Amino acid sequence: MTTDPLRYLGAELQALREQGSALDIRILGGAQAATATIDGRSVVNLSSNNYLGLTTHPRLKQRALEAIERYGVGTGSVRPIAGTMDLHEELEQRLAAFKQTEAVVVFQSGFTANAGTVSSVLGREDVVVSDELNHASIIDGCRLSRATIKVFPHKDVGAARKILRELPASQRKLLITDGVFSMDGDLGPVAALCEVAEEYGAIMMVDDAHASGVFGRNGRGTVDHFGMHGRVHIQVGTLSKAIGTLGGYVAGSRTLIDFLRQRARPFIFSTSPPPAVVAASIAAVDVLMEEPEIIERLWENTRFFKAGLHAIGFNTGASDGPITPVIVGESAAALHFSARLFEEGVFAQGMAFPIVPRGKARLRTIVTAAHTTDELQYALDTLKRVGIELGIV
Repeated sequence: MTTDPLRYLGAELQALREQGSALDIRILGGAQAATATIDGRSVVNLSSNNYLGLTTHPRLKQRALEAIERYGVGTGSVRPIAGTMDLHEELEQRLAAFKQTEAVVVFQSGFTANAGTVSSVLGREDVVVSDELNHASIIDGCRLSRATIKVFPHKDVGAARKILRELPASQRKLLITDGVFSMDGDLGPVAALCEVAEEYGAIMMVDDAHASGVFGRNGRGTVDHFGMHGRVHIQVGTLSKAIGTLGGYVAGSRTLIDFLRQRARPFIFSTSPPPAVVAASIAAVDVLMEEPEIIERLWENTRFFKAGLHAIGFNTGASDGPITPVIVGESAAALHFSARLFEEGVFAQGMAFPIVPRGKARLRTIVTAAHTTDELQYALDTLKRVGIELGIV
């Protein structure tokens, strides 16, 4: 009998468990809703990216069903061969108009949109200047590009400027930031970084995954929120969060999008998004344009919940939006806090190292437009009671 060459993974997994950093995967037993059935228990759900509640919106569900009837359940090919349907073209045109750019290309996920774009537009001789808290998909794209990676402290515009100032003027460089940072919920300094990019001739890129559908007019994102149209060369958005479906996209110039269609490996080598998902995404754009009150409800709920957390005395960091961390500190304490809340009917996932820095473990809470005031008040009351019980507040 041969020795298992992967046996070392067991020891590493055990170490994660002993450190309190191992995450248990919970099972959703129904729709992704404000109150959901998870692991067989009905809980107030504070861990979903379904910001606007669109996963169950009637218009999206109807368009998805109609698409299945007409197109079937899959595309059966990659986009460059036989997997581009008229639905894909319609969605890309609708998103380009929504984002006020010349063109858009849709990817299978926000992760592949980031990784595929950065690795396509940069090469070994280039430099990427990246915020230290940028999303993992950006980090992986930077590595795949083989460009030199220079990281600046979180939101430190001066440090980013210093890095760019010291680079040769002729060298191609990309300056990149999240629009909204996924673990802290704070806005990236998009406007200030645009000025720095223009000063030093850098390509400006913004990952607007957690801003899409949340910030800006009708949810157009941080580029719109800060009035930076025409000054951000590459915008990445997601269909997987506020839009309520699945996928990611890149918005920019026609030249950029045509180039990505030729060079971005996820676009070329992965089967295209299924018709039901694409049709539902088109319907979601309609909802954003025609039902803006949904976004206002999201912000009303966000303000209510944040005020409640602050009144209790929780440390919520520097959050600017619906993502509101409840910072605990040690990994084991944060995960135990999360587990106790779940027992009491509130699902607020604990986040520990390496997802967040050591010593900054937290609950990552997200409210949605679908939450009622009663649901949010129950969550706040439970957070307070369990927080006092565990000595966190």
